[in-house]
Amino acid sequence: MKARTLRKNKVNVVTLGCSKNTFDSEVLMGQLKANNFEVEHESNSDDASIVIINTCGFIENAKQESIDTILQFAEAKGKGLVDKVYVTGCLSERYRGDLEKEITEVDAWFGTRELPRLLKTLKADYKHELVGERLLTTPHHYAYFKIAEGCDRPCSFCAIPLMRGKHVSTPMEDLERQAKNLAKNGTKELILIAQDLTYYGLDLYKKRALSDLLRRLSDVEGIEWIRLHYAFPSGFPMDALDVMNERQNICKYLDMPLQHITDNMLKSMRRGTTKQKTIDLVNEIRAKVPGIALRTTLISGYPGETEKDHAEMLEWIEQTRFDRLGIFPYSHEENTHAFSLNDDVTAGDKQARAEAVMQLQQGISFELNQEKVGKTFRTLIDRKEGDYFIGRTEFDSPEVDNEVLIPAAHYLRIGDFVQVLVERAEDYDLYGKPVS
Repeated sequence: MKARTLRKNKVNVVTLGCSKNTFDSEVLMGQLKANNFEVEHESNSDDASIVIINTCGFIENAKQESIDTILQFAEAKGKGLVDKVYVTGCLSERYRGDLEKEITEVDAWFGTRELPRLLKTLKADYKHELVGERLLTTPHHYAYFKIAEGCDRPCSFCAIPLMRGKHVSTPMEDLERQAKNLAKNGTKELILIAQDLTYYGLDLYKKRALSDLLRRLSDVEGIEWIRLHYAFPSGFPMDALDVMNERQNICKYLDMPLQHITDNMLKSMRRGTTKQKTIDLVNEIRAKVPGIALRTTLISGYPGETEKDHAEMLEWIEQTRFDRLGIFPYSHEENTHAFSLNDDVTAGDKQARAEAVMQLQQGISFELNQEKVGKTFRTLIDRKEGDYFIGRTEFDSPEVDNEVLIPAAHYLRIGDFVQVLVERAEDYDLYGKPVS
């Protein structure tokens, strides 16, 4: 006898990992809804008969989280709390054979490009007319906007090409249509994502076409912010920055994961650049777009990284003063080029080096934020939390960057833009009040 009544046509979609997975889950949910399924994202109501887990397989911590989540729902199935458990996404793509043998409670496993097969298993039709349409899991005023799938870069540490395949750009007309649909439903900010934005168009148009795409998207009525994530430094299309300067609705913001700075690390990582080229690129970007907020991501403890490499990275961070920065301890991933190298930096040293970087960045962020006190910024209100409305400036992306806190005594609406005077600042938060 079941512990509770399950709703036979209700699906709970659970998403793990990055914004690309969020996008994929939203597309899946849109297709399910069009097939008359009741669908929820990460529901707490526990009355769905079907659970679909969209997994991450990028690094060790993410893989473990995905496995733990699968085991949690496999156990729930054993207790009669769900009827069916399906697994999709990167972990399933990469380790399906092993996982099928180990976790037999899962009803079926799907890769990253098997949405039609997943739907068929659920006795649902893949509706081609819905391509690009989805159920947003974010607040409706912003949406992750995937412009390409896969990656052709040869980075030694990265398993993404194993899970996502080769780079495939989405045609501009399809993306323009998607943007119009989102804007019609109240989306004001598009956060452009891909494994590599800067490669966009090479497969379809035989040239880097990010600048052309930005012009078309910025012409879409109702889209007030366009934000660029995951730009690769080698071969960066500088004409995209010209469009950033031309168009008011393209945020002066660029997320460019640089991974390291010493020449020997960059060479071993197969990044296709050098320390001096990286420094020159950052300087050129800042000269071309004054006031741009640069975000980067780094790796600590890559095979062969010495204390000297680490010290050189710290010195470069201090000199460069990135607006936003994150760092991950290196994860030794099977079937990557770097897996053949000796993973010779201890877990403790990897973590200690990452913490040293973030401690340095915390001080830099505090100093940069103090410069904002007394200035007014256009701020998008994301949510209300406790005694504050929480918003972001054009220099901040959701979940990873700084936030603006405004006392809830002021009447504001989520999804609105307001002018906010910054009255004080901390390491990662600004505090202010709305001004007319």
